[in-house]
Amino acid sequence: MSASPNWVRCILTCLILTTGALCEGYAETASGLRGRVVDPTGAAIGGATIMVTSGGAPVSTVVADPGGEFSLPLNPGAYRVIAAAPAFRSAELDIKVGSDGTVDSVITLQVAPQAQSVTVVEDAYQVNQISAATKGNTPLINVPQSVSVVTRELVRDQMMMSMGDVVRYVPGITAIQGENNRDQVVIRGNSSSADFFVNGVRDDVQYFRDLYNLERVEALKGPNAMIFGRGGGGGVINRVTKAAGAAPLREITIQGGSFGNKRVTADFDQPIGREVAARLNGVYENSDSFREFVGLERYALNPTVSLSPSDRTRITLGYEYLHDRRVADRGISSFRGRPADVDVSSYYGNPDDSHVQSAVNLGSAAIEHQVGRMSIRNRTLVGDYDRFYQNYVPGAVNSSQTLVPLTSYGTATTRRNLFNQTDLTYTLHTGRIRHNLLWGAEFGNQHTDNFRFTGYFGNTLTSVSVPYTDGVIRTPVTFRQSPTDANNGIQTRVAATYFQDQVELSRFVQLVVGVRFDRFDLQFHNKRTEENLRRTDDLVSPRAGLILKPMSAISLYTNYSVSWLPSSGDQFSSLTTITQQVKPEKFENYEAGVKWDLARQLSVTTAVYRLDRTNTRAVDPNDPTRILQTGSQRTKGYELGLNGNVVRKWRVAGGYAYQDAYVTSATAAARAGAQVAQVPHHTFSFWNHYQVMPRLSAGLGILNRTDMFAGIDNTVILPGYLRADAALFYSLTEKIRLQANVENLTNQRYYLNADSNTNISPGSPRAVRIGMIARF
Repeated sequence: MSASPNWVRCILTCLILTTGALCEGYAETASGLRGRVVDPTGAAIGGATIMVTSGGAPVSTVVADPGGEFSLPLNPGAYRVIAAAPAFRSAELDIKVGSDGTVDSVITLQVAPQAQSVTVVEDAYQVNQISAATKGNTPLINVPQSVSVVTRELVRDQMMMSMGDVVRYVPGITAIQGENNRDQVVIRGNSSSADFFVNGVRDDVQYFRDLYNLERVEALKGPNAMIFGRGGGGGVINRVTKAAGAAPLREITIQGGSFGNKRVTADFDQPIGREVAARLNGVYENSDSFREFVGLERYALNPTVSLSPSDRTRITLGYEYLHDRRVADRGISSFRGRPADVDVSSYYGNPDDSHVQSAVNLGSAAIEHQVGRMSIRNRTLVGDYDRFYQNYVPGAVNSSQTLVPLTSYGTATTRRNLFNQTDLTYTLHTGRIRHNLLWGAEFGNQHTDNFRFTGYFGNTLTSVSVPYTDGVIRTPVTFRQSPTDANNGIQTRVAATYFQDQVELSRFVQLVVGVRFDRFDLQFHNKRTEENLRRTDDLVSPRAGLILKPMSAISLYTNYSVSWLPSSGDQFSSLTTITQQVKPEKFENYEAGVKWDLARQLSVTTAVYRLDRTNTRAVDPNDPTRILQTGSQRTKGYELGLNGNVVRKWRVAGGYAYQDAYVTSATAAARAGAQVAQVPHHTFSFWNHYQVMPRLSAGLGILNRTDMFAGIDNTVILPGYLRADAALFYSLTEKIRLQANVENLTNQRYYLNADSNTNISPGSPRAVRIGMIARF
């Protein structure tokens, strides 16, 4: 089979031909505005917003790059240009664009007084730019890949509390059970519990993350190794945290509801003079569940401090402590290819002896400095993770549908992470062509200890059977290591450098090209046998994207990218003399799409893609003790996203995804042609928030998913479902808002996800939550 599908070839050919025509046309007819935004000292103001109006009506808007530079295509005529940036006074100027060239302008913004009126916009379901995709502030419309962003406003409106809640409204991503002890997602057919990042830095330990301190969540789909390094075969999820700012803020949110839900969050932000600001975010939750005996308690604190010793330098320091403890719950089993026909609250195991607990300490430091057209950024993240779980696992129901076998085991994991990233960006022109150059380096050190143990019922048996309809057990269990349980230590070291050029060939054509070089060094120590193994991989990860902009509000793009996953897996929890010889798995993504800003606050994105996963493991048919790397997998798909304000009173978020993920060549786990587990062919999500009256608004959400398989053997089906959610919002005053959210409005019975054929999580029955947001 050829390396590129026919539709990709066609798209590339059309784009190349169109590029040539547009470049020729540009040489003759290009006109518009090109300039740079600076402060009174001449230093660039990256991220400034430049809006162009004509006759008082908006014409176009652009965001300046980190070097403060921008460009806008404009038809001949007279315009007013308005430039604005946080902590600066806005500036206006009038220009006249002729038909024979581009107007060049330098816009100087004066520093605003410290005491100023600040208008906070709280209704944004859309963001116009992100930095994670290119390591620099880039308008989303100029990012040549599919990116979905869930803002804090959408999180607040839906009372989201977990990463699983967040990805419900992200096309192409499914949250799966992850043994109900961690966040785990399937992105474009590839499952991962490690492709999570915080402010662009790896946060790869298996635990449940909270949303209390987030500005937004960014889902960048397709291989992203050029920016993020190893893994990320289907994509990555990046959390952007709140940082201390120049405006005072005091906000408390209290909520409670069905199944003992109780949660409170706090957000306090306070400037201290002109150069220092401090912020404190916190959360406490103590909730039960519709699942019998299941509950959780978690609390977290996240103080941050921002320092601005000069107009060109900013330092951000942060620390987070998160404690999460809950009852381990592996769900229900299946029977004859469907979820078991038992009450959705049915619990299997001993809830008094089932625990999931994590303690997370994250310390961060970021330094940003502007030197002329060069921006320098250094970010350090130190993480200390202590994770433990002990659980009971239901097995396959017997043929008479009367008994379910139970096993039990536990794992203790500690990990210490240290990552440091340095990025240098520089903007220059070569004739009419503008380059935004990036050079970066990353160094990482991770030390992990894994200890697994097995539960022995009555101190002798590793399995017992419980009644099909009553799976609670109180039999004494002794936990100790079996002869095969893991007890190991792993040291990983990463050294990487990367280069990227965002090229503006003309106002019609842009390129994003880059490459990353990683050295991934893993040393494995088996504490049971004192065996030491080592594997070193040198990884080369390219990316190339072409963007066509027939209009400033529309971009057509195509993209190629590659990622790698070392043989130790995304959690590098084991290495053997066999897997030590195995090359990394390879992920290749071909993607084309269209992005259209229908209005200033409404965007539509659409993409088609093919993602190939190769070098996966397969058993040698002639020698079952040998591993061959002949396995492969493919995902073909289409995505459509819609976010923003349809009209002033109507905000929307959601999208549609079609995915076909299947095994193309037999792997160690599946035959050729098997459908990848927990990847539905069709998903649809659409949330609406409508302002009914000045103080009253309502929300309605629809979630639809077609059937999907629980496991790669394709023997158990999780039926599709249609779920409706609703909400009401009422503002008592400008500073106090009440809201009521109803999940599963029609009380549908459905099954959310699974970890295997016999570990299936039912969806929640109708649940009501009441909340109050108070600012003072």
